Amino acid sequence: MKIVIINYGAGNIQSIKFAIKRLGFEAVLTDNVDDILAADKVIFPGVGEASSAMSKLRASGLDTLIPTLKQPVLGICLGMQLMCNASEEGKTKGLEIFNVDVVKFSNKVKVPQIGWNEISNLKTNLFNKVKEKSHIYMVHSFYAPVTNETIATSNYDVDYSAALQKNNFYGTQFHPEKSSEVGEQILMNFLEM
Repeated sequence: MKIVIINYGAGNIQSIKFAIKRLGFEAVLTDNVDDILAADKVIFPGVGEASSAMSKLRASGLDTLIPTLKQPVLGICLGMQLMCNASEEGKTKGLEIFNVDVVKFSNKVKVPQIGWNEISNLKTNLFNKVKEKSHIYMVHSFYAPVTNETIATSNYDVDYSAALQKNNFYGTQFHPEKSSEVGEQILMNFLEM
């Protein structure tokens, strides 16, 4: 199986590569269009700020490639947010895969949310063998509200989308590569699709 992690200079990509290796697979870090198109699975990571990350995607042409991919694609954290219509962070236009706008948490809570939180309302085979109210690792100041594409929720002041899915595109607000056995199961479920 050919697994590609999109390398566009916005990410915590080594920890994802190591997590996949722990599951017995190898992943290639690349921004090469042919490699991405030939992959069986594509992981779209992201850590950082939305507008600068989108600038990097536009500079490499990946902003037009990613929405056309036909194989399973997993966006992680900022990767998921960039797959949405837009983000309040830097007033950024997204890839418009998920039909929702990313917004900032209110000033009633400390941001970013950093640490372990529960996921609930788990749907689709991304969460096979994952129990309701499992704990996952979050680091974020912005969130996607609950929508009809939500496949898991979490709560931090408000209920929000912990994961999204539309066709072959999946996104997790949390970091499966930092979420212990639960995260490994979610990554394995994605790789087995």
